[in-house]
Amino acid sequence: MTAPSSALRISAPAKINLYLHVVGRRPDGYHLIDSLIAFAATGDTVAVEGADRLSLAVEGTFAGALADEPDNLVLRAARLLAEAAGIEPRARIRLVKRLPVASGIGGGSADAAATLSGLLRLWNLAIPRPDLMRLALRLGADVPVCLEGSPAFVSGIGEAIAPAPRLPDCALVLANPLRPVPTAAVYGARVGPFQPPAPFAEAPEDAGSLARLLAERSNGLAAAASRIEPAIPSVIAALAALEGCLLARLCGSGATCYGLFADESSARDAAHSLARAHPDWWIAAARLLRAGETPEFK
Repeated sequence: MTAPSSALRISAPAKINLYLHVVGRRPDGYHLIDSLIAFAATGDTVAVEGADRLSLAVEGTFAGALADEPDNLVLRAARLLAEAAGIEPRARIRLVKRLPVASGIGGGSADAAATLSGLLRLWNLAIPRPDLMRLALRLGADVPVCLEGSPAFVSGIGEAIAPAPRLPDCALVLANPLRPVPTAAVYGARVGPFQPPAPFAEAPEDAGSLARLLAERSNGLAAAASRIEPAIPSVIAALAALEGCLLARLCGSGATCYGLFADESSARDAAHSLARAHPDWWIAAARLLRAGETPEFK
């Protein structure tokens, strides 16, 4: 199935927590974070077009993982936006699912954000940005930054978003052992002291400088995620052993991990090598997207 040529297509790039500190917890149980989030040039695609009712068709490598979700984030985003605008939710939506589900790279959140962006255009809605961001937060903590779509420091539970300094040209190898890890379970399993916020003001001049800054920070969910999915340390070790890898780390709540590389060519070569050693993993090489860049995934 392919989207009609008249459909609006919106990219939903993978969200990458380059570092993630858990800095506290609210009385209602929500954790407070400090994270540098960027986006990779790989992801899902959402296409929307006019229709007399709301419908969703899902295809792509990981479509089957959503087969039992009659009301997933894409449909929830459409209904919530229509409700806010006071209109009937009428659209035909097609989701091409290329990212693993429950993998720590914001696939569902990016899909919801892309749906909001596409339907704003399709339905010709003018919703003030603060209202739209509050609506996005109702869908999930990562949806606002995915809607923003540019490198940012994120704090609070995801609602406070500040532009990050310009990040250098660099690339990632993403690897996931294809074992879903529920985000709520990881936060629930986290123990130990909270971490300090650690945003930085300087723009790293190259990938090596970025790697050194990130090495001074960490992913505060790594230990909890590894207890839930014991394959995670092996994935990080395999990435760290690749030629040209500057830093290897868990991404978000996992189980996806990333390796940082100086350029896309080195990342592609490393990804091919990793895929030969681990043909049962999901592996992708992708450059980090620049601020404001809107790629098209095929």
